[in-house]
Amino acid sequence: MNNDKKIIIIGAGLCGCLLAIRLAQRGFKIALYEKRADMRMTEMQAGRSINLALSNRGLMALNIAGLKEKVLENTIPMKGRLIHPLGGEPFLSHYSGRPNDYINSVSRSGLNILLLDEIDKLENIRIQFESPITKVNIKEAKIEYQNNDSTQHDQGSIVIGTDGAGSVVRRSMMAHTGELLFNYSQDFLRHGYKELSIDPTNEGGWKIEKEALHIWPRGEFMIIALPNLDGSFTLTMFHPFETKIGFNQLDSKEKVAQFFNEYYPTLLPYIPNYVNEYFDNPVGNLGTIKCFPWQAFGKSLIMGDASHAIVPFYGQGMNASLEDVRIFDELLDKHGDQWNMLFNEFQERRKQNADAIADLAIDNFYEMRDKVGDQAFMRKRKIEMQLEQQFSDYYSKYSLVTFKPELPYYNAMRLGRKQDELLLKMCSENNYDQIPLEEYYKQLKQLSV
Repeated sequence: MNNDKKIIIIGAGLCGCLLAIRLAQRGFKIALYEKRADMRMTEMQAGRSINLALSNRGLMALNIAGLKEKVLENTIPMKGRLIHPLGGEPFLSHYSGRPNDYINSVSRSGLNILLLDEIDKLENIRIQFESPITKVNIKEAKIEYQNNDSTQHDQGSIVIGTDGAGSVVRRSMMAHTGELLFNYSQDFLRHGYKELSIDPTNEGGWKIEKEALHIWPRGEFMIIALPNLDGSFTLTMFHPFETKIGFNQLDSKEKVAQFFNEYYPTLLPYIPNYVNEYFDNPVGNLGTIKCFPWQAFGKSLIMGDASHAIVPFYGQGMNASLEDVRIFDELLDKHGDQWNMLFNEFQERRKQNADAIADLAIDNFYEMRDKVGDQAFMRKRKIEMQLEQQFSDYYSKYSLVTFKPELPYYNAMRLGRKQDELLLKMCSENNYDQIPLEEYYKQLKQLSV
């Protein structure tokens, strides 16, 4: 490869693979490095396969590489949240009043494998697995990595880190904090997550409604379930570490069985192996990473989780990372390979939007956990559905984020929060259902970003 045109990308996850594909389609030569083995050749680690919710922002990004339709063939549409209250009947809360608005359950590993297969079709991408990066010279776009027990080096015109929340490229930038005035924060929820599963029927079908994201909200904790193509569901416990029912206290089979019998009795018939899975699968952390700047010296850049890792409760972590690729691609049309100008505009455009979706994801954690069964919240959702059905230009906060990919996250957050505040105030009145829908719409349209 010719160093003056080569781009080094570190991290072959979803963001890195899509970025490599799109840059190769534009004619750049790509060297893609991944510390892990090729996932197509290895078995997935149990309990680390969290399904992802692919929505319009991610699809818009995949479309620029011509992959949208191929990816959609391997997804399951989810039209709303199916809420399973303790002691009550399940009910469906649609994501939108528009029938064509839905999100898609997709396997993280399945999508990653699809992108890796696309990479194999492109001659100007060289991908190297099992090659952990040990040093990054962010001023000169040089890297040092380990491969087959030997230290090797490479250099490109630029280095882009798409290497996740533990990014080695970001750490290299932090080593130049004084020069870059680098700010960094990491904030963990006092909750973690653990995966369980519902097996398919003997015929390969789904034991519960497949076109929904299921939630068992229990105040301080919850379980969610997303469908898989093989008829199974991936369940995720979101749960505190402490308190008497926290992960740290549920340390025996008897305690776990008693807990599930008390809080998830209607789920138990579908998860006969839950006790073994509970102890076999690890507990993961849930954290938010914010930092700035995202670029250094016009030679190095971070994007995706490396620059803005978020918790999964808005279903936007992957979508935000893929959207990074779309915005980067747009700026290539404007700046070409004037990397310093492109990097600066990229980080200025994306930083406030990444912070916005990080904050919304935290908000949605408490909403999913605490409010989906709240009376005022349910009233608000009912009015939002009616508004979206009757007025094509009205979008709830969730719809602004999820179904309007052309609207920046920051704008969606600001307008959506104002709408929520107004609707919750109106829906707290006893006569909320006597207020004409046109009056709700009129007052909402007076709001501005």
